[in-house]
Amino acid sequence: MKKIIKTLLIAAVSVLFVQCSNGKFEIAKGKVGELTPKTTVQDLESIFKNDSIVKILSEGAKGDNYFQDEDEYLIYEKGGKHLLTLVPNEQLDSTSTFKSVQIFDERYKTDSGLNINSTFSEINNNNTISKVETSISSATILIDDLNATITIDKEELGLKEFDLQKVSKEQIPDLAKVKTFIIWFN
Repeated sequence: MKKIIKTLLIAAVSVLFVQCSNGKFEIAKGKVGELTPKTTVQDLESIFKNDSIVKILSEGAKGDNYFQDEDEYLIYEKGGKHLLTLVPNEQLDSTSTFKSVQIFDERYKTDSGLNINSTFSEINNNNTISKVETSISSATILIDDLNATITIDKEELGLKEFDLQKVSKEQIPDLAKVKTFIIWFN
């Protein structure tokens, strides 16, 4: 009887450990790991206490540069691997929540396995693509069920970079690779 209880206890702890470790890298609508739309800039220190946070701060509304960039918070593992880049809603405000999270690490993925290394066929087969927008250098795929945008370079589409030809979902090759993967919190 003791062996059975011990085995069940080990199994339960193992399942709990696996669930906790997977949650750290889970992507869902309104969720990237432990980040949610309610996460503030000041929460980053505790959420990423074992990682490095690089702050690229703008000059704010009172700065000299009218065309200033937004604040960015780059999250790196201690080994130097870039995990995420977060952009807050308000510049220079520690109580601000975030408007977007760009994914750089392949361990961050959805239940269906979508991650930064996914191909277009994996994206298309497991998600509802609501729209494809074309820019000078890329095609941006909008996925409403995740509130995400995925960008694919025009090179991957077989088009010239400055070609303004509109791209449809059907024109994107199955093996086209993701350039950027962003989850939006607003």
